[in-house]
Amino acid sequence: MEVNSIPIVKPCQYSHWRITGGSMKSEIGSLILGDKASMIADMSRLALQPPAIQQNEAGAHPASFADSMVAAVRSVDASERAASDKMADVESGKSDDLVGAMLMTQEASLSFSALVQVRNKVVGAVDDLLKMPL
Repeated sequence: MEVNSIPIVKPCQYSHWRITGGSMKSEIGSLILGDKASMIADMSRLALQPPAIQQNEAGAHPASFADSMVAAVRSVDASERAASDKMADVESGKSDDLVGAMLMTQEASLSFSALVQVRNKVVGAVDDLLKMPL
């Protein structure tokens, strides 16, 4: 691309690009086709691999959805408690990190909102299953 007859090349991962008139279009086309071929090869290689089974701490059996939800609830609770403690420290004067306390509070609020959305999706899915005729 040219602006006021000065060639401009934006930096990118393809450091071997050169502006050589009309050949840049064909180079870009060949690079796109090469990337497409490598992505298709990666996808087919990944499709042939067996899925990884997530294990719990003991490693005895795969983690269930209930275990994952319990872990998520505990994590959200821990972030809520940490944010509450940080805010209490700021209010009592033990800390002057108001910005950090506000960030932790917002992070905990966002985590809680995400957890509630997951819960609502699960409840909706269960309701849909219960309404299905047998």
